[in-house]
Amino acid sequence: MVLTLTWREGGRLPDGKGSIDVGGYTVKQVAKLSGVSVRTLHHYDAIGLLKPAGVRANGYREYGRDELLRLQQILFHRELGFPLEQIRRVLDAPGFDRVAALKAHRARLDAEAKRYRRLLRTIDDTLAALEGAKTMNETAMYRGFDPEEQAKQEAWLVDRYGPGVQASIDAVKARQKSWTQADFDDAQAEIAEIEADFRQALAEALPAGSQVVQALTRRHCAWIAKSWPMPVSRVAYENLAALYGEHPDFRARYEAQAEGLTNYLQSAMRVFAERELA
Repeated sequence: MVLTLTWREGGRLPDGKGSIDVGGYTVKQVAKLSGVSVRTLHHYDAIGLLKPAGVRANGYREYGRDELLRLQQILFHRELGFPLEQIRRVLDAPGFDRVAALKAHRARLDAEAKRYRRLLRTIDDTLAALEGAKTMNETAMYRGFDPEEQAKQEAWLVDRYGPGVQASIDAVKARQKSWTQADFDDAQAEIAEIEADFRQALAEALPAGSQVVQALTRRHCAWIAKSWPMPVSRVAYENLAALYGEHPDFRARYEAQAEGLTNYLQSAMRVFAERELA
């Protein structure tokens, strides 16, 4: 459950646009508001993830507006699969921008909502076909997995790099033809985790050539290699890095997650290609 802040009469906010009752919430009240257990809130306090604003004379923890907003960020990051220690580092990083973070969360969730709507339509069509209400072709069967977007990207590649690139595209598709839906799902889950770790590294301002980021880039390269019919070469990986910056869809994908993520990923890939690929 994600914490929803209720705006009502009370102390005015700095922007003057609304107010929130921040007379001080006990841990039980925060638990009721957020759906997070009292035990979990105590744990967050113990590990330094969410400290109360203060402690009353009777020993009760007291939480205010800043703590509620921080808890909301914690829950958003948990929804995106971040481990608690990474969340703490992100929220405590110098220059953390709460507004920018919320905009990034919104962009990601909006994209996910659109994908789920397509998947729901696919399920409805499949059920209708199985129940004899209508027929369904193979293209419709995979709606929601972005085949149209894939076709657009392939056309862009051919237009940008020439007809010779079509052979590489066909080879990748042939490699993936034997994949099951579980294989695709696993691949998507893996790249989502890798991208989350890149966002974390960017938030911590780790150099692209650092040991941590290069280990992460090695995972990215290995993920790419699973669908390529040939070993990933230095030139091929460098070209892929360039593609991420040049293709508007790729750039939009990464910038929606974190501003500057595209260039950061490109830099890490170029360093990795130079150091470790033949």
